[in-house]
Amino acid sequence: MQRPIGIELFAGAGGMTLGFEQAGFDVPISVELDPIHCATHKFNFPFWSILCRNVAELTGDEIRQLLNIQNKEIDVIFGGPPCQGFSMIGKRALDDPRNELISHFSRLVLELKPKYFVIENVKGLAVGKHNFFLEEVIDKFCQNGYQVQQPYQVLNAVNYGVPQHRERLFILGCKNGLKLPNYPQIQTDKKLGNYITVWDAIGDLPEVENYPELLEVDWVKAENDYGKPSEYAKKLRSFKRLNNDYSYKREYDQTILTSSLRTKHTEKSIARFSATEQGKTEQVSRFYKLNPDGISNTLRAGTPSSRGAYTSPRPIHPDTPRCITVREAARLHSYPDWFRFHVTKWHGFRQVGNSVPPLLAKAVAEEIIQALNILPAKPKRKKYKLENLENLTLNMSIAADLYGVDRHTIAPRMKK
Repeated sequence: MQRPIGIELFAGAGGMTLGFEQAGFDVPISVELDPIHCATHKFNFPFWSILCRNVAELTGDEIRQLLNIQNKEIDVIFGGPPCQGFSMIGKRALDDPRNELISHFSRLVLELKPKYFVIENVKGLAVGKHNFFLEEVIDKFCQNGYQVQQPYQVLNAVNYGVPQHRERLFILGCKNGLKLPNYPQIQTDKKLGNYITVWDAIGDLPEVENYPELLEVDWVKAENDYGKPSEYAKKLRSFKRLNNDYSYKREYDQTILTSSLRTKHTEKSIARFSATEQGKTEQVSRFYKLNPDGISNTLRAGTPSSRGAYTSPRPIHPDTPRCITVREAARLHSYPDWFRFHVTKWHGFRQVGNSVPPLLAKAVAEEIIQALNILPAKPKRKKYKLENLENLTLNMSIAADLYGVDRHTIAPRMKK
């Protein structure tokens, strides 16, 4: 038994890192440009390193030196290079500079020469005339000693135990001569009736409107206000282990409700939210009201000021006339309750919306484990402490100074 080694590029807060950890990988180093995300990532993965760098300016040799693995083989490199220029909800511009990063992902794979790689991206990358860019990326791998599982597939998170409709493109590849990984088989399906519902995910959480203090802080003692958890919620609350879970256990106080800063709505908004049917879109805000017996719509991230400073629509709670909290979004994304996000709603929702649901990442990672023909080792240490809460409170300037990067690496939010 062993724990194979993975490296994540474009790591964000760590959804994909967590999924690979749960499948049995160690991810000793992840790379992320945004210092706010880096600080959150370090809080949740205190035993591994986060490198706050621009992938476009990073070399494979630098990563090897940091890991002190000059001659060792890396088992997998994975990540989701930002390609918002191909997003189905935006203007798909071939000259969008955000689409250049996938080329740097492939460059680092060819420099580091891992056994396997996984690229996650928007499904728009494979649509219509724009898929020629994707074909160029695949051809580059195939011309340099790698093979790619084809046809590539778009996976929906709802089919892998996540109570959310979220379709993402995955490209799986490996060195020539190795066994190509398969795409994961569907595990949960609405047609089969075994999917996880919105209420399975959030029904046991305390009602935040009962806590005035949550207008100022993002956590509160709520031990007596939790409801009866579903089987899904039991796993996210660490009452039960996930199936085939090889992750490191974290210490956390299960009586504390975290990542739950409230939103102060106007009376008019509250009235409109109340009048909206479950499973329908509120006409003024265009917010979707969750159906407790259904699944969530796709949770999205907002944009920085360089892209318009838009706040992404947040779903309306199915029972209470308010937008959901970051913790409720995290539940709908399959994050466990010990996993915490930045204390502000702006950064917290951005971190959830930008990330791969951990259970979807786990399903893909398990296929890499199977192709490696490895039985992962269970962690020996009982639990790890998550202590540095300051990591979750940093503003962009302080976070940038902490990691030694330019304060304008990520464009600041400009409120309108």
